[in-house]
Amino acid sequence: MAGQLTALSIMQDAPVIPVIVLHKVEHAVPMAEALVAGGIRVLEVTLRTPQGLASIEAIAKAVPGAIVGAGTVRNAADAKAAAQAGARFAVSPGYTSAVGQACRDIQLPLLPGVATGSEIMMAQADGFSELKFFPAVQAGGLAMLKAWQGPFGDVRFCPTGGISPANAPEFLALKNVVCVGGSWLVPTDTLERGDWNHVTALAREAAALPRKA
Repeated sequence: MAGQLTALSIMQDAPVIPVIVLHKVEHAVPMAEALVAGGIRVLEVTLRTPQGLASIEAIAKAVPGAIVGAGTVRNAADAKAAAQAGARFAVSPGYTSAVGQACRDIQLPLLPGVATGSEIMMAQADGFSELKFFPAVQAGGLAMLKAWQGPFGDVRFCPTGGISPANAPEFLALKNVVCVGGSWLVPTDTLERGDWNHVTALAREAAALPRKA
């Protein structure tokens, strides 16, 4: 990915952004290497566990082919800690102007989460038009995204939450969807087994998914 990273360039890199929850830092580097080997370079490591920041730091230092970012960024402190750990972008489950401003201040590309028209308008008012639709399936799924194509035709989405290999193609076929987020690329049992070949196979399948946007 050449040039300055933006939310859009991050979304365009591959059809799927893996949503990664790590409980053991030692899994971070081999997992990231396995995903990159399968064609998935943009990795969202969530801050849902105490190991999140250390895992981001390990990947940033040891896997140059990865573009690692922080998920579950909920406030300015999260954004700053993620950037210090080496995160190159941030993903938030919702949107506040404080999170948006914090990421702008440290020049950390942000993919903010939205679930309603009002949240889209708030994010756009602050200059964000590439958004994470979360939780996608629970908040209206395909029907909601199709409805938003009218009033929000200039917005591009990354639906996340309830996305699977079975329904990902339907979301990727929408003109306002650039990519999807999903946890299926890094199943917990696969991580525990250290079955990195399986992770690479899942990544390869995800990287080959067709998309319209």
